[in-house]
Amino acid sequence: MAFFLETLIGGLMAGMLYSLIALGFVLIFKASGVFNFAQGAMVLFAALAMARFSTWLPQWLGFENQIVGNVLGFIAAMLVMIATAWLIEKLVLGKLVNQEGITLLMATLGITYFLDGFGQTVFGSDIYKIDIGLPKDPMFLLEGTFPGGILVNKEDLYAALIAAALVALLSLFFQKTATGRALRAVADDHQAAQSIGIPLSRIWIIVWSVAGFVALVAGIIWGSKLGVQFSLSLVALKALPVVILGGLTSVPGAIIGGLIIGVGEKLSELYIGPSLGGGIEIWFAYVLALLFLLVRPQGLFGEKIIDRV
Repeated sequence: MAFFLETLIGGLMAGMLYSLIALGFVLIFKASGVFNFAQGAMVLFAALAMARFSTWLPQWLGFENQIVGNVLGFIAAMLVMIATAWLIEKLVLGKLVNQEGITLLMATLGITYFLDGFGQTVFGSDIYKIDIGLPKDPMFLLEGTFPGGILVNKEDLYAALIAAALVALLSLFFQKTATGRALRAVADDHQAAQSIGIPLSRIWIIVWSVAGFVALVAGIIWGSKLGVQFSLSLVALKALPVVILGGLTSVPGAIIGGLIIGVGEKLSELYIGPSLGGGIEIWFAYVLALLFLLVRPQGLFGEKIIDRV
């Protein structure tokens, strides 16, 4: 029972990180109708910017304080992501308004490869370290209930709490602020929102900036765990099954879908993996997403599209 709870908790913590990345997909799709295939590349690009600026800025300014370096690196990386959002809207999406969905998808694929290549050209292609002070040592819970207790990784726990707090803040932002309500209005009907004076270009820059912020936080967390390397963009693509499962237009769906994927892949690896030779954790999420596409293509919380003829 203790081992099951350890696996369950580990799955929930991993799922919350998947939810955070999936939120970037959902935000952009809701506001602009664009399926942003570049979200994984944005995570890698943001993490590279954070890792390098947190090293470069203290050297340029002549001090060696890691905390200040991390703060300055975060600010610089966030400014880079805002500038990236502005350039994407002005140079790419702004030129493709009212184009077919496949055209926009191919545009985000182009952005993906550009960010991957440009990020490694500017910041380098080595494996970089991000140290934000997350504790690495494990902790034991419920030692009085289970012999030896339940092993929980503190780093994973703190990362999951940070992700949960950010998801909650973004939910409040969309529900309680004027900008959030404007974003939801654009998501519901672009033409109606524009007719009442909501500027679509400004909204798209804001939502891409928010998605860049989400990518930065996700990149910092995953970079702290795994190191900043090319595989981060592949880890971020694990959020694709999450948005398929939860629904492309649903913020709660991104959260619940991430938790289902995180728990499902851990438990399947534990109970089914030994009989199949292991490796289920790698493909479980994609097989589950495929099943949902066959049975419920709009996801758990997505809006069902009905065409009347």
